[in-house]
Amino acid sequence: MRAGRVARVVRHLPRLPARWVRPVLVANLVAEVGIVVTGGVVRLTGSGLGCSTWPECQPGSFTPVRTPESAYHDLVEFGNRTLTGVVAVLALVTLYVVLTTWPDRRRMQLVAVGVLAGIPAQAVLGGITVLTGLNPWLVMGHFLLSMVLIAFSSALVRGSRDEVSGPGELVVHPLARRLALGTSAVGAVVLLLGTIVTGSGPHSGDADTPARTGFDPRFVSWMHADAVMLFVGLVVATLVAVRITATTDRARRSWDMVLVVTLAQGLVGYVQYFTGLPELLVLVHMLGASLLVVTLTVGVLSTRRNPV
Repeated sequence: MRAGRVARVVRHLPRLPARWVRPVLVANLVAEVGIVVTGGVVRLTGSGLGCSTWPECQPGSFTPVRTPESAYHDLVEFGNRTLTGVVAVLALVTLYVVLTTWPDRRRMQLVAVGVLAGIPAQAVLGGITVLTGLNPWLVMGHFLLSMVLIAFSSALVRGSRDEVSGPGELVVHPLARRLALGTSAVGAVVLLLGTIVTGSGPHSGDADTPARTGFDPRFVSWMHADAVMLFVGLVVATLVAVRITATTDRARRSWDMVLVVTLAQGLVGYVQYFTGLPELLVLVHMLGASLLVVTLTVGVLSTRRNPV
């Protein structure tokens, strides 16, 4: 009953021209990926405590207070916080677009609400992270929540291709669908282990008093690499299963992209490990993790005709 009332209300709201709907959803996704990249810049430049408190940047000031000791760190951290506002605006516009364009698509609306709700959750978690001196486990949670928001945003972009709400019928064999779901689950484990590797290595986010998990970096790197090898094998198996059984080219192309991003991400990961974790490669690896979430989400959703 409540959903019906909401649908009736939003039908009377002005709609964005159809040609702008998908660009808005894509812009929201790009912003979610972008905030991960800028967060990586904060961490890799040791600027995580450039703003020493939260929600203020410095005690008594919401903007950086320039001192010789602050160097550029406060500007980097403040810039990342400012971009959060842009992400929030785009998430709000995305929700409005979804509500007015698809007033009867409950699943799309719930995903859009999830994207918007994740922004203040990220802000609060980021604030707690600063107040606790960049606790590595909270930093991991901050990153992983971003991955969830990227997955939600990817689902909205994928769902915008359909006129009706899902879930529709499978376009692959049921076993291929289960394999795709299992592959994405292992991908989540790979991401988790990757954050542990970063939290155990040299790039903690603070140039003065680095916070570490306490794990041996070499051991957790090996664990991460083992999980990656398992993941690559599952991606190949899923791609073969989809190519054999899929009734749409979209599903095949989606898993082609999963394999391409996976191989590129694996290559960057090994190169950065054997070259001493240079900052630029670590940043590229973080971008690759975001793109992997995008392609995995689209790949899994593309196993159904109307997934969202």
